[in-house]
Amino acid sequence: MIGIPSFVIASEGESIHHVSAEVCASCHQDIYKQWKGSMHAQSTALKDPIHGTFYQMVVGSPTEEGVLHKASGKYPICLQCHAPNAAIDKTTKLDAMAAYSEGVNCVACHTLKSYKGIEGKDGKLQLGLKAYDVADTLQAPAGIQDGVGKLASAGDDLFGGAGLGESSQTPNPHLGEPVEYEGQEVPALPMEANPRLMKTSDACMGCHDQRNNPHGVPLCQTGNEYIASGSEVNCLSCHMPIANGIADHSMGGGHDPAMLKRAVVFDVSTEQEGDNLTATVYLKNQLPHAMPTGAPFRNLYIKLAAYDDQGNVVWQNAEGHPAESDPQAYLSYALADDEGMPAPPPTATKAGDDTRLKPHEERELTYEIPAEGVVLVRGELFYNLLWPGLVKKFNHLPTDLTDPVLIAEYEEDVAVN
Repeated sequence: MIGIPSFVIASEGESIHHVSAEVCASCHQDIYKQWKGSMHAQSTALKDPIHGTFYQMVVGSPTEEGVLHKASGKYPICLQCHAPNAAIDKTTKLDAMAAYSEGVNCVACHTLKSYKGIEGKDGKLQLGLKAYDVADTLQAPAGIQDGVGKLASAGDDLFGGAGLGESSQTPNPHLGEPVEYEGQEVPALPMEANPRLMKTSDACMGCHDQRNNPHGVPLCQTGNEYIASGSEVNCLSCHMPIANGIADHSMGGGHDPAMLKRAVVFDVSTEQEGDNLTATVYLKNQLPHAMPTGAPFRNLYIKLAAYDDQGNVVWQNAEGHPAESDPQAYLSYALADDEGMPAPPPTATKAGDDTRLKPHEERELTYEIPAEGVVLVRGELFYNLLWPGLVKKFNHLPTDLTDPVLIAEYEEDVAVN
């Protein structure tokens, strides 16, 4: 993608939305490293090749000022989620400042004050930052709860409130004054507790609930799926688990193989019936949203093969990708035009077939396999970020984004009678 130049990091007196994550890294090094490797840190068209490709198609260059959404002629709605600090300033030149290029950085999330929902009063969706009241102070799950300590220190307590409240001697910009830390000037970054937002799914839904295209066709719709699941376990429980005392800011999702491998229970069983084997592929979506979810071009597919005692494939459910020859093994959300033909997200006028796994859904696929010579049946479940057609079309993308990822496999030994 486009090269990222050096930036000016926000200084005292500038908007908090100009504060780079590099400032936060001074103290929060482990969290910063996790965030730096996350898709939140790669969310802009400068850094995410897939988003960048679509952005160039529907908007234009992310390094030019004043570009507009080509279809609507308005400020690009994409930036409300993918570059929220830039959206606050109504700029489209994302290489002008670190806080813009960093996408969903520390202050982008930690200045969300309250969630208004994505349904606007005019019936239109209000997405990304538009779904929130935004503060000019940092919002935290707990904040600094030192009121009792201050009261004790001001009273006649013999020990001056020792052991209560803020006990660290490290300079802390969250107390409201600029500090010098390890030779660097850190601006005042006052912080207040906001557990109702920062410890709930409200922190996520502005960007991850639902996104429609200009024709009103749902594209991303994770929030609706989550609501349909009836789950009361919030997004943070899976995507920001606590480890070593801190919430994991790598926020794994569709780009994280480890998260993907935990998502689906997958196995294969076989039973001989005369000259055939009946193979049953079992899938269970363990997630409180569809699998896959998010961008509509994400998909799953299943490959099933039978082997002889020499390791040769003697049967398979599909040669190559099963989208055409074994559609039940292809799990995707299709978009269509008025004639029902496949259409890309920006121009689709209606939803097509949705064969993805619904929240917590269990599904079985059955296959009849000639039993002769078969000693093993192997099933594989693959995840892909792009539809097969887009993989061919976007041949400029790196292979780690276009190649399928094996997220589950199961082998069943066959004792043929």
